[in-house]
Amino acid sequence: MHAIAPARFISAIVILQALTAAPIAGSPARAFSRVMPPGLPAPIAADNITRVLMRNVNFYVDPNIVLHIRELRGTMRSKVGGPVVFDDKYSFIFHINSAEVGLDGSDLAVLMNKYIFAYRGAPIKKVVVTISGGEMRMTGVLHKGVDIPFEIRAQVDATSDGMMRIHPTRTKIFHLNGDGLMRVFHLSLEKLIDVSKAIGVTVHGDDIVIDPVRVLPPPIIEGHIMKVRVQGDQVVQTFGAEPDRGARGSLTSPDASARNFMYYRGGSLRFGRLTMQNADMLIVDLNPSDPFAFDLDLYSKQLVAGYSRTLSGMGLEVYMRDIDKVSEKRPTLR
Repeated sequence: MHAIAPARFISAIVILQALTAAPIAGSPARAFSRVMPPGLPAPIAADNITRVLMRNVNFYVDPNIVLHIRELRGTMRSKVGGPVVFDDKYSFIFHINSAEVGLDGSDLAVLMNKYIFAYRGAPIKKVVVTISGGEMRMTGVLHKGVDIPFEIRAQVDATSDGMMRIHPTRTKIFHLNGDGLMRVFHLSLEKLIDVSKAIGVTVHGDDIVIDPVRVLPPPIIEGHIMKVRVQGDQVVQTFGAEPDRGARGSLTSPDASARNFMYYRGGSLRFGRLTMQNADMLIVDLNPSDPFAFDLDLYSKQLVAGYSRTLSGMGLEVYMRDIDKVSEKRPTLR
């Protein structure tokens, strides 16, 4: 361990003593709509399930959080039965059978600041995340009586029970060698960070473990992560493969030329004033040179900016413009 100047070493002792003191009392974390009611869900009839196939879609779950979907296969169903209502994202559930979904550093930072650690007395704030060189770099402020800047460089992977694990390889606390200080005082992140009031996050030893579907804003997402890796500037999550729920055969797009699309088949869909029974709807990107940017909260503006046509099998093919190319796009904080 590098030598530490006496004055800075004394400061570090005071800071670490403050950090390991009793937790600050605070209001309970906000309860999110993602929390499911107790007991087993009622059986869902096959004709109430809509199968979903997505490819090359940037799916906005928040104005500043994008799920970068390379490919996704799964289903949608109403929480109470009946049609899936596009206009109420709190009313339905996405079940992922298999998928590859990326989050970049900005997405992860907003997720932590706005949802995971957004409660009073949270131990971490002002998080900034960058991803490069096969690792994650996270900076921010540890808050526990005093504000202490920290930096963590970490590897990411998946746990056996489908969680995303952030495993620090280098740590700085108060601009000092955090690894050395923690060894001297026999500390771990688990002792420094109290996440008992956080939703979907635990700390085990020095590892931060995140439930990647529970921490997201609505709609509710179900799925089991098999693998997590860093690729380029994204953390990519691979969801485990399962047979398409409630249907036979593999779902394929009715338009083989479509590159970026969302395809919904079966069940009932309601959007605006329209209800589609035994749904057969393909939503295609009008600008296929880049991924299809879709915002569930603003899809009607994308719909107005595009057009639709009826397929030979009486299905509907809808051409939508990317939300970031629609003039009415709300201001972004990214």
